[in-house]
Amino acid sequence: MAKSGLVLLALLPVLSAVLLTVSGHYGLALFLVCPLLLGYPAVRYTRPSTGLGAAGIGAAATAIPLLGAYALGLEGLICVLICSPLMIAFGALGGWVAFQNQRRGSRLPDAALLLLLPGGMAFDTTAQPPVYTVQTTIDIAAPPETVWRNVVSFGDLPEPTEWYFHTGLAYPTRTRIEGSGVGATRYCEFTTGPVVEPVEAWEEARLLRFRVTDTPAPMREWSPYAEVSPKHLHGYLVSKAGQFRLIPIAGNRTRLEGTSWYQHGLYPAEYWRLWSDAAIRRIHLRVLGHIRALAEADPRQPRVARASIDSGDTHPPVSADRNTASITAIFFTESSSGTGGGPPARIARENSSPWMVYWSHSTNSSTVLPPPNGSRPSSR
Repeated sequence: MAKSGLVLLALLPVLSAVLLTVSGHYGLALFLVCPLLLGYPAVRYTRPSTGLGAAGIGAAATAIPLLGAYALGLEGLICVLICSPLMIAFGALGGWVAFQNQRRGSRLPDAALLLLLPGGMAFDTTAQPPVYTVQTTIDIAAPPETVWRNVVSFGDLPEPTEWYFHTGLAYPTRTRIEGSGVGATRYCEFTTGPVVEPVEAWEEARLLRFRVTDTPAPMREWSPYAEVSPKHLHGYLVSKAGQFRLIPIAGNRTRLEGTSWYQHGLYPAEYWRLWSDAAIRRIHLRVLGHIRALAEADPRQPRVARASIDSGDTHPPVSADRNTASITAIFFTESSSGTGGGPPARIARENSSPWMVYWSHSTNSSTVLPPPNGSRPSSR
């Protein structure tokens, strides 16, 4: 292909990436295909002499548009840094593929690679977002009755000292509740706004279960501009429901289990799950640690042995016959109200259904979790 044709081939993924970002399609086409198509023509144009050099050129060809997205205010700094490892790796792959085709004299037309774009977009607009679960456990040196009072609601949390809460990630500051028992509404205040949590199960000193109907943005973006609010902050990471489970243990202590059910519409899903799981777990630790401090300082409970905290693990949703409880999917993910065929619209359609199917993807199985109201789920 002539060099002018290679320049046009390189411009197409750049324009496609801008359109995908503006339209809110954050999937395989944006994060995998576009970087591949950026790295390929860059190497065909420069014709490096080694495969390593080709990979470097492909990586650089992808890094430059990422910096441009930040400079133009399309994305914030943290989000650019998070997606960079994935996109730059595929840019390097595109460069390496171009080098191999060039060295071996492949007859595959360069323009044939453009067919990857509609294929990626077809997947992005039809894939069903999975729901994941994050669970964290803490042992508290106080009886369940004391812990319960601080689970239902609690006052101001201290300012965080952890570095990750100073990157723009939203974090909880206090919780209040209106009413008591089933039908009450719990409000968990975050730095970006309140999370609304209608209570669906209330078993004092044992179980608090609620769904999430409204949440603010998951973070504030870092940007040289006054405010940057890309579409993925609204409707792509969605809290589903939450529970607290209080388990009496030896020594008049309590084991408090917190589990978050959440969903996101970003692909490749497993890559983004690494980041969302990590963020949710940090929020769990902040909330559970505060509950422990309040309960153990309560003058109305006897002094017992000091408790411990477990960082928890990511688990598949539990089966219908297991009596579980957990903490809300506190990672702020906005309840979706999107339209069209993208992830927010698919999530909104699921939320409007009287049946909820929760899927947890593991290496060799998918598990169906009953919806928070206890009704039996239907199959997809």
